[in-house]
Amino acid sequence: MRISTFLYTLRQGIVSIFKNKWFTLASIATISACLFVFGISYIMIFNVAHLVQKAEQSVSITVFFDEGLPEEEIEKIGFLIEDMKNRGIVSHYDYVSADEAWAEFSEKLGENAQGFTENPLSDSANYQIYLNDINKQAEVVDYLENSVEGVRKVNKSELTASTFSAASMIVSYVSIGMIVLLLAVSIFLISNTVTIGISVRKSEIQVMKYIGATDYFVRAPFVVEGIVLGLIGSCIPLVAVYYIYIIAIKFINEKMAFLTSMFTTVEPLDIFISLIPISIAIGVGIGFFGSFFTVRKHLRV
Repeated sequence: MRISTFLYTLRQGIVSIFKNKWFTLASIATISACLFVFGISYIMIFNVAHLVQKAEQSVSITVFFDEGLPEEEIEKIGFLIEDMKNRGIVSHYDYVSADEAWAEFSEKLGENAQGFTENPLSDSANYQIYLNDINKQAEVVDYLENSVEGVRKVNKSELTASTFSAASMIVSYVSIGMIVLLLAVSIFLISNTVTIGISVRKSEIQVMKYIGATDYFVRAPFVVEGIVLGLIGSCIPLVAVYYIYIIAIKFINEKMAFLTSMFTTVEPLDIFISLIPISIAIGVGIGFFGSFFTVRKHLRV
């Protein structure tokens, strides 16, 4: 394609945006409204998934050692756990000595702990392991119990693990369902808006065809117009959703501080680093394909 043709196409597409003001406003409003709802839903789903993940990572596996196991052997077990952490299986882990275990337990006993002259938990040193994925619990426990020397017992909570695993699966299914539904509605509404706008201008397309314009030459300005409208329509809700989320976080931190003790909201950057390209891709994609296929219907004259 020649540069002059490309510049002409680009100029005509942009000129059409200002020439057909009502169609432009209707298209941008429709895209913005749909992607605004999508953005709000995406943020809510992201935070719920984050909450479930944090809850999963709060469930620990406790590894107890054989009686009298030397410190160097305990360190070797720690190296194996560190290796699992490097491979992304373990989120973090803590070593709890026998003295630390007794100090924590004696606080719960209160005055009753004064009757003990020696540490009754002398063989209770352990590693507390927290996993990134609760579904890996059975695999990790089996490895520690059957493949690692010096491990006496591994405490785990199968009920808690299965509960969080089921919750995570439900959140995933609901998230996918809501996103697919919102995208379907968005595509339907935006495509109809684009179709109506271009159908109104079908006489313009027919005139261009009658004077010998190629299909590409006719279609290109409309496609450029659709892409620009999709880009504008996706940026507006992103800005709105961003500031709404910032305000919501500030409100929760100031007026509903008790909620922050139960869960923490996801940082805006962590959400928008994925939401921005997704929203722009949806807006531009719908603008492109909506214009491309709608114009094609009017090229046969």
